[in-house]
Amino acid sequence: LEADGAMKVAEWQHTYYSSDSGIQSGATTVREQDETENSKRFPYTLTRAQRVRAAMFPETLVEGESPLPTQTDPDQPTNVQRLAEPSQLLKTAIVHLINYQDDAELATRAVPELTKLLADEDQVVVNKAALIVNQLTRKEASRRVLMQSPQMVAAVVRALQSGDLETSRCAASVLHSLSHQREGLLAIFKSGGIPTLVRMLSSPMESVLFYSITTLHNLLLHQEGAKMAVRLADGLQRMVPLLKKTNPKFLAITTDCLQLLSYGNQESKLIILANNGPESLVFIMRNYNYEKLLWTTSRVLKVLSVCPSNKPAIVDAGGMQALGQHLTGSSQRLIQNCLWTLRNLSDAATKQEGLDGLLQILVTQLGSDDLNMLTCATGILSNLTCNNARNKALVCQSGGVEALIHAVLRAGQKEDVCEPAVCALRHLTSRHTHAELAQNAVRLHYGIPAITKLLGQPYYWPVVKATVGLIRNLALCPANQAPLREAGAIPRLVNLLLKAHQDTQRLGSSAQQTYQDGVRMEEIVEGCTGALHILARDPINRGEIASMQTIPLFVQLLYSYVENVKRVSAGVLCELALDKQSAELIDAEGASAPLMELLHSPNEGIATYAAAVLFRISEDKSSDYRKRVSVELTHSLFKHDPTAWEMVSGPLTHTHTHTPDESHLPHTSHTALLRKQP
Repeated sequence: LEADGAMKVAEWQHTYYSSDSGIQSGATTVREQDETENSKRFPYTLTRAQRVRAAMFPETLVEGESPLPTQTDPDQPTNVQRLAEPSQLLKTAIVHLINYQDDAELATRAVPELTKLLADEDQVVVNKAALIVNQLTRKEASRRVLMQSPQMVAAVVRALQSGDLETSRCAASVLHSLSHQREGLLAIFKSGGIPTLVRMLSSPMESVLFYSITTLHNLLLHQEGAKMAVRLADGLQRMVPLLKKTNPKFLAITTDCLQLLSYGNQESKLIILANNGPESLVFIMRNYNYEKLLWTTSRVLKVLSVCPSNKPAIVDAGGMQALGQHLTGSSQRLIQNCLWTLRNLSDAATKQEGLDGLLQILVTQLGSDDLNMLTCATGILSNLTCNNARNKALVCQSGGVEALIHAVLRAGQKEDVCEPAVCALRHLTSRHTHAELAQNAVRLHYGIPAITKLLGQPYYWPVVKATVGLIRNLALCPANQAPLREAGAIPRLVNLLLKAHQDTQRLGSSAQQTYQDGVRMEEIVEGCTGALHILARDPINRGEIASMQTIPLFVQLLYSYVENVKRVSAGVLCELALDKQSAELIDAEGASAPLMELLHSPNEGIATYAAAVLFRISEDKSSDYRKRVSVELTHSLFKHDPTAWEMVSGPLTHTHTHTPDESHLPHTSHTALLRKQP
């Protein structure tokens, strides 16, 4: 067949078609009259292999020529073009590899000589050598060779301490370049570069300062042992004054260094305080708007905010107000840091003024669905409303009661939100001009059923303690008595009281106290009894409390070693004794003896309640008994205050009822404490 094909080609060529048909050779047949400008420009007569070579390796083309375009659709590359791309990448990689090898060989030959020159006594020589080394670090291959030479790195560190600023700048630049690889960081660390870099933080040249702080920052981030080395070199004492600089990017690196050094290290926090760090950090938060700087600064303040010594310094410097102004920005990470810092600081800021704007923002943020934001907002409000009547009134006027109730409803079983929210409500419903409005607002916004449910099992005692106090405050409002009863508050309080009392009895020693979840059971006993005391002002509630066999327990509590428990138990017995049947039960339980003893109590509230109970249970006794009681009351309680007799012997009003001061420590959630930065 091949022979036949060759013969046919020969015969073809003997005709007037003298050119190759292309049947065997594959060459393209072209008529001269079809040649155009384009056909002159592109070599159409190239073979298929030549066209592929021209596309994949265009450098093989004769100068002035370009490969034949075969692409018809600009969006659809041809197969040749697809092949050409990886071949070009391969060629580029090979070229880079050759250059890399050349750079590495050059650096390897130069390093020994340059190391000697960096140690020369002539500063001009040292400067030139440092300049060359700095240029070498711009290439990856030569940079790797340099960091693999301990002698070279040590020489650069020595050159950094040169009195010549330009030499120091070049040396600092070299170390900065080396610090971008772990191998370089280790070389700097082993050469003792950290103390020298710390000293360079006092350099008058801005570029040296920037290279030094950036290199130290890289070391702190990635090199094990660097933090301790910086602390030992007095790095903190050098860094804190740098907060007075004005370059935002420089400050961002500096503040991040401070955060890395102070996190989990109390000594570092105290050094920052001793160098007036809190004031400088608060100044930055107040006067800059570079987001990264604000974020890194807030991280330092967050760490310092759990230090008992730094906390008041930050608050006094205006930290609450400065942090509060960033709660409405667009950066979520900044908002979160500011909230947690405010949360940590807030128990030291209960007497701070100028927080009106912050309080209003926090009330608004109670509508957030973000759990962290809710946790922080409720915690801050709880602390700032503790023993601060002005803040309480402002939060109430801003719709805080309704917002807190909705937060409790949304939180469900999340104690981190429930506990501070209930504590804040407890503060808002007590001891300020809008307290009664707040008590009514809880009912009007359907908060009573939700709050009462918090007393159910499983018990989380910090929430239970806060809820018991809130129910007591709500019961001060007569309109809340029936809703509390209907929500089942009385049996829940009684069950809690019995459980807490049993736990304290099980311990069996007055010298010890029972804690659960960080809450003393004696506090639960006192709180439940106090709440039942206020609830007992309502006649229906009084009967329900007495019907639950509580009188023997209340009488037993008169013997408690805790003074406040004696007071509230005497108070609830005073209310229950208004009913004749209950008064008889109180007497039958032998209450007279402990009550006689309590008449001599230095606590006026206890003595007054005891006198009132004794008077009421003696009303149906014989005249001799009543006379003995009257004599005892007169001699023991009223000898210095004759008018007090009328108060006890007449109808007992509620004006004397003791209202506990919010004397507990400001709210600090037991679970939220675990999140605080050390």
